[in-house]
Amino acid sequence: MARYILKRLVISLLTIWAIATISFFLMRLLPGNPFIVANPLDMTNAQKMMDYYGLSDPIMEQYFRFLNNLLHLDFGYSLTHAGRSVNEVIKTYFPVTAQLAIQALLIGIPTGILLGILSAYRRGGKLDYSLQMTTILTTAVPSYILAALFQLIFTVWLHWLPAGGWKNFSYTILPTLCLSLGIITGHCRSMRTLMLEVGQQDYMRTAKAKGLSDMRIIVFHQIRNAILPMITNLGLEIAGMLMGSYVIERIFAVPGIGKYFVTSINELDYTMTMGLVVFQAIVVVAANFIVDLLYAVVDPRVKVAD
Repeated sequence: MARYILKRLVISLLTIWAIATISFFLMRLLPGNPFIVANPLDMTNAQKMMDYYGLSDPIMEQYFRFLNNLLHLDFGYSLTHAGRSVNEVIKTYFPVTAQLAIQALLIGIPTGILLGILSAYRRGGKLDYSLQMTTILTTAVPSYILAALFQLIFTVWLHWLPAGGWKNFSYTILPTLCLSLGIITGHCRSMRTLMLEVGQQDYMRTAKAKGLSDMRIIVFHQIRNAILPMITNLGLEIAGMLMGSYVIERIFAVPGIGKYFVTSINELDYTMTMGLVVFQAIVVVAANFIVDLLYAVVDPRVKVAD
């Protein structure tokens, strides 16, 4: 197990370094000057600011300075928002996005898996067709349409929930519901497909031949083996949710980290963009690292194969 963990840790660190390096040089290839974007008429001051932030230095000097700061988890200061550090933005706004993500995952994953199991168990029945139709419709409708629909129903018509903002728990319900719907539909479809595939395996027929009850076969054989492949997708799913949904955050006026990521790209804010990209990479790699360990614990064959 120690060798498995060490190997995954080395791969994770190399992945973060590769993402940071590629992102750094891609950002430097973008045309334009962030200080001219902020103030198009002041060319002299823009050049002074470029010199002040070291953006006029040789590219490799900038790169090694960037890596040195990264080793100290210092993402630098925003180029377009004076005095605002990237670390401060992450510390202030990431917990908001993380709260929404955790709530959506806690609702979406168990609900989606349960509905997938029920759909497979009632294959060809009314419940199965209803769930399939619902997942198709939910997937086809864009998130911003669902968000507007929820605001219309629960805010305008019923007056149950606020349309937007961030004051207390009630303000998190609608955005959480919008985010969790995508998780529910995805897990429902995947779990149904995997349950049906596992149901055709030889060991399922063997279990039936031994006279085991249907409930025991479903719980200890079908569900247990069907849910294993879904674990591999959890890392990217969790990381994606933790980095937020710009559309949902914008519609519900949620002060999350997604807004800063989009605006930093539009404003050519190199340090903010790079900091958020690397931070997202760390979140993604960490989530996948944890999922790999979880998968190795659940299915020991992974360690043997590795």
